[in-house]
Amino acid sequence: MIPVVSNLAPLVCGVLFAVTGAGKLFGPRTAQLAANTVLVRVLGDAGRATAALRALGGAELALAAALLAAPTAVVPGVATAALGLGFTGYLWYAGATAPESSCGCSARDEGPIGVRSFVRAALVVLGGAAAATADTGWWSEVSRRPVASAVFAAAAAALVPALGSGLDRPWLLPLRKARIRLFGNPLPAVAERVPVAASVELLERSLAWQAASPIVRSALLDSWDDEGWRVLRFAGVYEDARGAHPASVLFALDRAATIDTAPDPAVRVSVIDDETEEMVPHDVLAPVPRRAPLPMAG
Repeated sequence: MIPVVSNLAPLVCGVLFAVTGAGKLFGPRTAQLAANTVLVRVLGDAGRATAALRALGGAELALAAALLAAPTAVVPGVATAALGLGFTGYLWYAGATAPESSCGCSARDEGPIGVRSFVRAALVVLGGAAAATADTGWWSEVSRRPVASAVFAAAAAALVPALGSGLDRPWLLPLRKARIRLFGNPLPAVAERVPVAASVELLERSLAWQAASPIVRSALLDSWDDEGWRVLRFAGVYEDARGAHPASVLFALDRAATIDTAPDPAVRVSVIDDETEEMVPHDVLAPVPRRAPLPMAG
């Protein structure tokens, strides 16, 4: 293997585990993220799922310390590769049993499991294999080959965040805007029907979305039109006295409405338990403050 890659792999993997491990162990959103993972179904309780995710964060921090302090040791590299294989198996199981669930890998991303999740796990496996073959400390490699080390570190710093959804807005959104400027809007000039994306944008500005968003755990999963209504389905998780339960959150609004024609649309909300297929009482929704009326002139 290329020396600069194997010798700097402990540094890259160590920094990565330090960030993700600290996010899981100390992050304020760990409980919310754990409720959206398949761990809730496996362990049967949101509290135990949160504890498991925090324990994983502690293990990642310990592994990060070992990789950074003893980069030429074989055991931390092997443990990193084994952890990557474990992530891959977990993703496969979660994708097969609960495809709408969150990865939980970085303690930040809450989107459903996709190709990028598996690519991240594969890179951890490869990084661990490379770290296991390191024969020189990363600090010595940096001082011996500063230019090659800087290039490798820059490539890793660009690749790892790009595989997460947390930075989609600063780098992916500008690319999409540039594509529209270069090749034009793919939508026809006069659309026969309102695009689903426009309905989602309108929904996300509504009071109904504010009330239901605390239990929504995915992007749009499905949509259909029925008798003048457009129904948008999202995956969600709600809690009651028995613990956390997966659910489908359905929003219905005028299929012809847009921000320009109906900035404050009427939206119907329904929460359906995925296990019992029964409607969940609306008290699981968050209270939304009423809008104060505008003062009258004069």
